[in-house]
Amino acid sequence: MARKKTEDAPPPGSPAWMATFADMMNLLLCFFVLLFAMSSIDAAKFEIFAASFNQAFSVFTSGGSATEEGGVMIGNGASQLHNLADLYNSTGMNPDGSMIPDGIQSGDVSEELLEAEQKIADAGLEASEMMAAMIGEAIAERGLNGVVDIEFNAQYVLLRMNGQVLFDSGSAVLHEDALRMLAQVAPVVQRFAAGTVQIEGHTDNVPMGGGSRYANNDELSSGRAYSVFRFLMENTNLNPRTVVHAGRGEYDPIADNSTAAGRQMNRRVEIKLFNNISSY
Repeated sequence: MARKKTEDAPPPGSPAWMATFADMMNLLLCFFVLLFAMSSIDAAKFEIFAASFNQAFSVFTSGGSATEEGGVMIGNGASQLHNLADLYNSTGMNPDGSMIPDGIQSGDVSEELLEAEQKIADAGLEASEMMAAMIGEAIAERGLNGVVDIEFNAQYVLLRMNGQVLFDSGSAVLHEDALRMLAQVAPVVQRFAAGTVQIEGHTDNVPMGGGSRYANNDELSSGRAYSVFRFLMENTNLNPRTVVHAGRGEYDPIADNSTAAGRQMNRRVEIKLFNNISSY
């Protein structure tokens, strides 16, 4: 005798709610496809915008880089794109190195973008000028005029100290006069360190003698920058994360190395106090 079906057995096929749910998903999909189709992206303006940020802030220096095909992100590791380097290096640039993409006239560049860049530069210059004036007063109060020179631009205020005042020839050890002078400079640096502090050592182009502990001017300049860095770390409350020290060797002279006076000017240590707009 055949078994009788129970009354509460589920009906064959999918549940009724599933069909309604599927219809709703299809409608939503069609809705978003329609929105996407109606939207438009000004590719020229986007490329100019990306190029500007790439140049000014190096937004593609680390992390992923967007490619042309579908905006795929490529990380720092190995890539399967054969022309990734060319694509990366030519972001928003013509073959001649200009920042205007092919097929776009200079008049098409957004005036708003250019105005924004100019406003940022003007604001940075104003901030540095105000900071330089206050630093100049503090330096004068400490009797360091002529010992510490001050310059500024839209990014930072620069304090320049002659290497002869700080170190003996071929040495990166701060002598006694230098310690007393830096003890006056350190509170000024701490007071006006609005952002990044960069300490740079510079030398002339005279090769190191055989009796020196440093193999070349690169090592000497790095050692001198580090000595000033250590002094500031031990005598101020500066955050080490915001202080950078580097040796520039003989590669960034400010005077002619063919004269004794020029070489003396090139032997120097510079402290750059970046303003709060340009700090990185």
